[in-house]
Amino acid sequence: MNHRSTSPVNARAFKLVAAVGLTLPDVEAATRYDGSPVLRIHGVFLAGLATHSSAGPNTLVVRSEIEDRELLLSDAPDTYYVTDYYRPYPVVLVRLASLGRDAIRDLLSVSYRLAAAKTRRGQARKRTSSALI
Repeated sequence: MNHRSTSPVNARAFKLVAAVGLTLPDVEAATRYDGSPVLRIHGVFLAGLATHSSAGPNTLVVRSEIEDRELLLSDAPDTYYVTDYYRPYPVVLVRLASLGRDAIRDLLSVSYRLAAAKTRRGQARKRTSSALI
């Protein structure tokens, strides 16, 4: 299996992320099927701990536009990275030890905007489907 279990160190590292994320409207703390903590908005992924074995310990996964991810990777490669496993997805990996509260807030704000847009698109599709019935 290619997933790493969530260690107590990882869970502690996520506490600050959760504290910041839960200040955003409609964000909820949840756990994935493997027990790792995540933040969601209306059921849509916002941020969570990287659990794939290709990611380092204490790594956060947040939504990111691919173009923005490339800028982060080139500007701060010691903080931001991506592995082959995560590359196809619109996310970036972040070393939590490199981040303070303000940087976490900025990252989550961008991820929040992207996740909220996805929830709006999903809700619009549901309304359209309902109208067709």
